[in-house]
Amino acid sequence: MLPDHIPETIQTPRLLLRAPREQDGPAMYRAVAASLPELRRWMVWAQQPLDEAGYTSNMAAAADAFAARTELRYLIWDVSGETLMGSTGFHALNWQVPRGEIGYWIHSAHTGQGYASEAAQGLTAFGFDVLGFRRIEIRCDVLNEASAAVAKKLGYTLDARLVNNAIAVGQVHELRDTLVYSQVR
Repeated sequence: MLPDHIPETIQTPRLLLRAPREQDGPAMYRAVAASLPELRRWMVWAQQPLDEAGYTSNMAAAADAFAARTELRYLIWDVSGETLMGSTGFHALNWQVPRGEIGYWIHSAHTGQGYASEAAQGLTAFGFDVLGFRRIEIRCDVLNEASAAVAKKLGYTLDARLVNNAIAVGQVHELRDTLVYSQVR
């Protein structure tokens, strides 16, 4: 069941998760540009990054999707809301179950400090307690050990290893497995 109201901000001890706004485009452009070497290893969208105007349009579209409840992207800011740390959110939403899949990336200058785990933990609690989700998933490439570590740290259960279900990012013929972690309530 689609909630009537979904808060645009979520606060954790060190982070402010906030729904995207069109004016976030320049900050997103800078964060992605600074993080491209790492992002290109795992993210399809990072193979052809946008320019600043493209990220401004992307943020406007993300804000529209948030308003329509088709995707709930949250930008990860430091708690003061001044420094963009990355992006997270619920994708693959199914309001009939209800369920969602958490995705995340952290600006390369801020990795290794537990921000992805903190953001995913905040979203997990929010998903169950506020949105009423019955299932939340985290999916990642079998070789993405850092992403899998977040799921494990938060107590997600490995449900499946989908064998040869995706093409490796940036590759033409290399098949990869996907790990599917979940929490249910």
